[in-house]
Amino acid sequence: MSSSPIEIETAPHPTATVIVMHGLGADGNDFVPIANELDLSSVGPVRFVFPKAPVIPVTINGGYRMPAWYDIAVADLAAREDEAGLRRSQATIEALIANEKTRGIAADRIVVAGFSQGCAMALLTGLRHTERLAGIVGLSGYLPIASTTAAERHAANHDTPVFLAHGRQDPVVPLERALQSRDALTALGHPVEWHEYTMAHSVCMDEIADLNRFLLRVLAR
Repeated sequence: MSSSPIEIETAPHPTATVIVMHGLGADGNDFVPIANELDLSSVGPVRFVFPKAPVIPVTINGGYRMPAWYDIAVADLAAREDEAGLRRSQATIEALIANEKTRGIAADRIVVAGFSQGCAMALLTGLRHTERLAGIVGLSGYLPIASTTAAERHAANHDTPVFLAHGRQDPVVPLERALQSRDALTALGHPVEWHEYTMAHSVCMDEIADLNRFLLRVLAR
């Protein structure tokens, strides 16, 4: 990571953590306002962790350097995937999970979440983590290196709830790509909660409300 994550605690002595990965060209600040819209008081104090992706050249943007979890070469997100970059960022997120465990948060009280590229990272990491997580959240994104999922997913997270949400008018990650990701996970037996909204590549209030309900459910004791 290019800097330390932003952290917000809803009250002292958190008993759960939500790690939120931003999208391409953004940073950890992007989702702080959305976290502030959530009301998770009934599940106890929660720590939100907002890491910032490394600054790297992004091929599809003419090699311009920007925060990115991995490179994107072409508009077809399933083609020419940057597996090395994906794996590096997976290790970074695994380190964040490990850090939360050293701070006293059990794996089954940790949610990994992300938007767009961050969604890809949440799915890549969460499905492969060696201990059961509380939940996996993917907003306006897709399942990366999908062909490796069946072989690499860990049994600990076969039944971990997955929240997927997408805009019907998304011009960046087409809805069809997200539907393919949903169907791939469902075919593997993962419990996916799917939501579609009338929006583009963004977040809406209905989505935040649905996410709030999901987090309350998976973090309930």
